[in-house]
Amino acid sequence: MFRSSFRAAKDASRSFSTAANSRPTTSYALGAGLLGAAAFAYVSYNTKSAEWMKGSKDAPKTLTDPNEWVSLALMSTEQVNHNTKRLKFALPSEDHVIGLNIASSLLTKYKGPTDEKPTIRPYTPVSQEDAKGYVEFLVKKYPNGPMSTHLCEMEKNQRLDFKGPILKYKYEPNMHSTIGLVAAGTGITPMYQLIRAVMKNPEDKTKIVLVTANISEEDILLKREFEKLEQEHPLQFRAFYVLENAPSDWPGQGGRISKDLLKTVLPGPEDKNFKAFVCGPPGFYAAVSGTKKSPKDQGELGGFLSELGYAKEQVYKF
Repeated sequence: MFRSSFRAAKDASRSFSTAANSRPTTSYALGAGLLGAAAFAYVSYNTKSAEWMKGSKDAPKTLTDPNEWVSLALMSTEQVNHNTKRLKFALPSEDHVIGLNIASSLLTKYKGPTDEKPTIRPYTPVSQEDAKGYVEFLVKKYPNGPMSTHLCEMEKNQRLDFKGPILKYKYEPNMHSTIGLVAAGTGITPMYQLIRAVMKNPEDKTKIVLVTANISEEDILLKREFEKLEQEHPLQFRAFYVLENAPSDWPGQGGRISKDLLKTVLPGPEDKNFKAFVCGPPGFYAAVSGTKKSPKDQGELGGFLSELGYAKEQVYKF
């Protein structure tokens, strides 16, 4: 099954290559429907253009000092799948925005009644940066994760401390011709932030290839949002989903993300204006790009991307 779906991915990337680079990148053959989808994307771009230009620059920001903790109350929770929740926190007023730039995250802090010191963990919101009155997160509960366990067990009106923004990668429109996003699990959240920023800006022509690894189809986060973006931007965005436990009727990739798959769907290292972003658990980093030495030290490039010939400067590890 993996070989047949791999061939489908290869054919898909060929169909998109004329719109992106001379080397295959993304997208399945869209045939006659491509024109209609492109027309829809054009209308969508132009109707949202005024909103994008206006933005929310004048809205008060919740996080204004990266050294100051701000307490926010939980508005609501939604069970997304068997181990992931969507949490919505209220900002100080209905006019406030969270105050994050692209691409950045924030810190959360919690100290249990028997804890000697607080637990601090970074999270990337999945709500729009210009969303007023609230901020949302996707949180996967890990068996031995003190912060994720606390977050998933929080009840309405409980409060949590936040601090930021923590700038990860200073992105500017059109700074890269194509972006390749390789993610696993909740490592998808910073990728979603970047994808959304590009697709929201009608002046940004950057093409994006997303490759995400999950255990099962149920574990794919934000799939509905990505499918909508693919429909609206068929010449600019393409997503590939890889399932470790893929069912027999799964139309996408089965197994794990491999060097061959990345070679097929990403532009080659000769494209010096290409940038790859990687995010996931430690073992995923080790396989795809090599691990980071610390939050501020990217470490040496390793894994599949190094084996494919990419330079360290072409890869960023969230």
